[in-house]
Order: sequence, then structure tokens, then C-alpha cells
Amino acid sequence: MGVRLEGSTQQTYRILKPSNARVLNVHPNTKVGTTDGRDILVDIHLPNGDAPAPLVVFAHGFKGFKDWGTWAAIGEAFVEAGYAFVRFNFSHNGTTPDDPSSFGDLHAFGENNYSRELHDLDTLVSWLQQPGHTPDHILTDDLTLIGHSRGGATVLLFAERDARVSRLITWAAVSRADYAWHKPGFVEEWALAGVYYVRNGRTGQDMPLHYQFYQDFEQRRIAYDTERASKALDKPWLIVHGTKDPAVSDGAAKQLHEWQPTAQLHLIEGGDHVFGGQHPFEGDALPEHTRELVEVSLRFLATDF
Repeated sequence: MGVRLEGSTQQTYRILKPSNARVLNVHPNTKVGTTDGRDILVDIHLPNGDAPAPLVVFAHGFKGFKDWGTWAAIGEAFVEAGYAFVRFNFSHNGTTPDDPSSFGDLHAFGENNYSRELHDLDTLVSWLQQPGHTPDHILTDDLTLIGHSRGGATVLLFAERDARVSRLITWAAVSRADYAWHKPGFVEEWALAGVYYVRNGRTGQDMPLHYQFYQDFEQRRIAYDTERASKALDKPWLIVHGTKDPAVSDGAAKQLHEWQPTAQLHLIEGGDHVFGGQHPFEGDALPEHTRELVEVSLRFLATDF
């Protein structure tokens, strides 16, 4: 059944295995259609009872998916603290509705780009705010976005321009949307081949990125400039990063904070890119660095800005 977090936002949290009598209020694998015909697959975690609950939407990163590792258990921890928590698969993340935890559609993966992800977010937020899609006590107009890794860049770009977002949290986020193609000659080789491949160390798959990804960014370079977006962001923002992240250096977090000094920066000493998580996650207790991640995020959300 996962794990849960107990305690208030003013004290140390304890992550415990729930009792078998507890019923989780989760709506899994809800399909939200997009304009190009591909579904966004959504898990909605709702707190029991009818107390007003702010809404948190979590966006996965590159080679990520909503059911990876600790994400569901983290969602449960947020629900225990009184929030509604939504996890979803971007429409072109390479998974399929029939198998949302495996990369069975690598063509779709190769056709992903920031425009598609921002459109997915817009579609999802609009869907969640439509009457009847969530219970009335879910405060869909009190919306926090969380993004992990490359998803952090996506939610930053979205939050900066969308008035429906109240707060922003980024976990192990990249500092630049164009982080992947600065090696001399890389773009030219990419254009010539039309695709480059990224090895997925967990699955052994060579995952394609089609040249259209670069073209999409170049066509919208100003809009997708994270430095510009960071400096323009006028909402509360928490930046969390591990100091031993092998995938995205904590220098990315420091750069984001330099661009927006009003943001809160929290570095997790010794934390890696997934804060000690792994896939599949079968433990009774969240890893130490994940507990810290959840704690600092909930403290931020409890702050009266």
C-alpha cells in the first residue's frame, strides 16, 4: 500500500507503513485527452473527508513517468498533510495507456518537446479546474506545480506565464531548457542524422530524440529562456537539489537562485538526483533524503506568503 508521512509542518516527519485498515483515496490512470489525440494519463490522490485541500500537480522529468519509484509514496505523504496530489504522464513521454510504466512508444518519445509538455500542462490544469473532475472541496485555484529534473524547466516556464499557478517547487531541476546540446558540432550532427539516441541505463533502451526537439526550442528561444523566466517569476518558489547529484549538478540550483534571489534554496547534503529513491520502490519507509525533500516542500507550502 505504500508509505505515509505523519506530523505537522513544524516538526520532524515520520514515514510509516499505513495500517491495513486505511483506505487510500486514489483515482489511478484517468485519461485526459489532448488536441493531438494522445492521452495524458493521470493519478489523482485525494485526502479523505471534505476539508478544503489545495492542489499540487507533479511533473516528471526526462525518461520519467508518473509511476516511477517513490513518486506515488511522495504523493501519499502530501495527501497525509492535507493536499490533493496529481501525478501524470506527459502525452509523449514514451509510455502507453496500456503500459504506463514502460517505454513502449519510442517514436512518441522522439517527438516530444517543450511545446508539447507545456500544452499538456495547460490541458491538465484546465481539466482539473472544470466542474465535476475533482470534488468541490479540492481548491483547484490554489495550485502548486512541482517539477523534477527536466520537468523542473517545464513547470518554471509554465508558472511564469500562467496566472492559475500560485506556487512553484523544483526538485533537482535543470537550469536551462537547452542544457543538452552545447557540445561543439553536436547540433550539426543532430541535424544531419535527424535523431540522436540517449541510453536508458535502467532499461537498456536507446531512446531517440528527433531533431524537431531542437527546432521547437529555437523557434521559441525567448519564451523558453529559463533565465528570463526565473527573473520574471513573481510567485513563491522553492528550489531543492542534492549536493551529490550525478545527473544535474547542484550548480543548476544555485544558478536558478542567482537569477531569482527571492526563491528559497534548499540543498540536501549528499542527495542524489532522485533523493535516494529507486525503481521499483518496495520499502516501508521513504529514504532519508526523500523524507527531507518532502519535509522542506511541505514547510514551504505551509508558509503564509
